Amino acid sequence: MAEDRRGRSRLDSLELLPEEAQDDVVWAIGQLNERRRSQADILFELNDRLEVKGIGPISKSAFNRKAMRLSRRASQLEERRYIYAGIAEKLTPEEISKSDIVLGEFLKTLIDELLDGDGLNSKNAMELARAYKETVVAQRHSAEHRRKAEEEATAKLAKAVGDATDAVEKAGRKVDGEEILRMIREAYGTS
Repeated sequence: MAEDRRGRSRLDSLELLPEEAQDDVVWAIGQLNERRRSQADILFELNDRLEVKGIGPISKSAFNRKAMRLSRRASQLEERRYIYAGIAEKLTPEEISKSDIVLGEFLKTLIDELLDGDGLNSKNAMELARAYKETVVAQRHSAEHRRKAEEEATAKLAKAVGDATDAVEKAGRKVDGEEILRMIREAYGTS
């Protein structure tokens, strides 16, 4: 439960909890994130749950520090969500492919690391620029791959309509394959 902190080096009562209490800590964090109950009420119930397991109570100050860190983190995540929304508008072509999502998540992780650190230095700025460039290049390749797949699907559709038209005409009925293909494309919006 111990985490990298910049304050005191001594662990508080929440961080010293044994492994069997971690599910209760996760529950309490979930309750704090829901923001429906008071912090004091959640702490009271958490201490009751710990007492049932034979574990000592969490101090009010330790729980408050944890709640404050969670609140600060939630604010940071909200801020980043707006940053990512702005980036997503500029990075996505028509649709997001799987590789775009992976690269987008990589870029988000990099931004998180930079924002969590002590600041942006020239090396970090270069890494961010490289990640952005690689994302754009990958999206271009993704768009080309998507276009090629659409062309192949259109060719297969035209062949299937041609084969079906030939089979129907052999049976003695007259069919306009071009008209059928136009109707299929219109129905699927692929004109």
